Amino acid sequence: MKNILILASGTTAKHFMEWIGKKRVAENNYYVTCYTSGTTPEVMGKNITLIDADPTSYSKLSRIMNEVYYNAVFIIMEDKTDAQYALKNLKLIDNHIRIVLLNQWDDKNIGQEQSNVTLIHKDELMAAHLYDHLPNVPLVAQNVGLGHGEIMEILIPFGSSYAYRHVGSIVQRKWNIVAIYRDQKQILPTASTMIRPNDTLLVVGKPLILHGVYKTINKRIGLFPEPFGKNIYLILDFRYDKKNTLAYVKECIYFLDKLENKTLYIRILYPNDFSLIDEMKQYESQRIIISTSYEETDSTQLIINDIEQYDIGMILNSIKTFNADKLKDTLYDMKKIVYLFGDSSLKTIEHSIVLMSDNKRMESISSAAFDVSESLGLQLKLCDFDPEGDFESKKMIIEHYETLTHIFNLKIETKNKIANPIREISKMNNILQVAPFETDLNTMSFKKYISMRIQDFLLTTKRHPKLLIPFINS
Repeated sequence: MKNILILASGTTAKHFMEWIGKKRVAENNYYVTCYTSGTTPEVMGKNITLIDADPTSYSKLSRIMNEVYYNAVFIIMEDKTDAQYALKNLKLIDNHIRIVLLNQWDDKNIGQEQSNVTLIHKDELMAAHLYDHLPNVPLVAQNVGLGHGEIMEILIPFGSSYAYRHVGSIVQRKWNIVAIYRDQKQILPTASTMIRPNDTLLVVGKPLILHGVYKTINKRIGLFPEPFGKNIYLILDFRYDKKNTLAYVKECIYFLDKLENKTLYIRILYPNDFSLIDEMKQYESQRIIISTSYEETDSTQLIINDIEQYDIGMILNSIKTFNADKLKDTLYDMKKIVYLFGDSSLKTIEHSIVLMSDNKRMESISSAAFDVSESLGLQLKLCDFDPEGDFESKKMIIEHYETLTHIFNLKIETKNKIANPIREISKMNNILQVAPFETDLNTMSFKKYISMRIQDFLLTTKRHPKLLIPFINS
């Protein structure tokens, strides 16, 4: 359920309230401040609550905002000065909340300086609507194609599982992202284009699929590992994993129990211990499905087929299995999250750790880092271990993560220290390391002694479990 605050005055606000009363979006509650006569309609919708308060007063608006958590604020006010005061008050109270402002005064400056404000120009809207009725003028998107809803615009809210994702990492079956609108500009996306909050996606596909995509984009909690895929997939290669098989299965079941409406698929490669396989069968259920490959088939193609067939978003495996048979390259090409088992069981993990690097990588993994931390009940730590003590350059990263703390309602710890990052993380206990999944992850163990790059350390030790989030370098 989403709560919408409407700061209303005048006939346009009155018609808007009548409209939302008729349409009755079941998932929305509307709270309307009315402080002038002639604003409220004769018949009020059941999902509309009236508030007798003047939003130009900071103290009154602050009290309203503190009583209910609002997802968005609509400013539909006749008086320009009143609208400016309301806008100023909202900026002081919460400068991240989405605001929709109806500009009725032909003033191009109002609200322009705030990135969280969407402006609707009344005069331009009316002119455009009149223009659509002229002969020889092509119709807008809603009348193109079959007209059954196969073309849709979707706004990306803060905290969406799609925010800070590369387009190429999002599973698009029977639908596609064909354009992104940002800051009044059109972007034709490539695989490396990053989606940001407040972007508008133009999507094309089957109407039923698009409605599902819309719900996924607007739902925040309990979706991990989406949008990389829905379910999770354990690869057990008995050449390397036989000794730890049951421990890995139990760890996956623990992970599965923390997720919402997901299925665990287990694929056994190179089976050579049938008593162990029989022992594993006791864990089978509607949510846990075990498959064994007995034939001499191409394991890479088998894994690709499984991932596509079962809508897999996260793959769990050991580092040895990850490095075998070019599995690392296959999973990177498919843009999937990878969980690498460590010596520590997931049940003992207390913190998720992100080691700071450049802005692009940190933005790319941020939503997934918060999402997995929330799902597993972990404390998220943002660590800047810099041998040269250059902490100033990471301020924007910290601000970005602090913004997400309000969206996910999850606190983070930040730690700065003049130190070698690889040595520092080696000293830590009970942690899950969250890092970008890149093509240049090195497996040569000697590099960890001479390098300070995270990529040179991730696969050379299995002390800590690791979560690799696909990163596409543009």
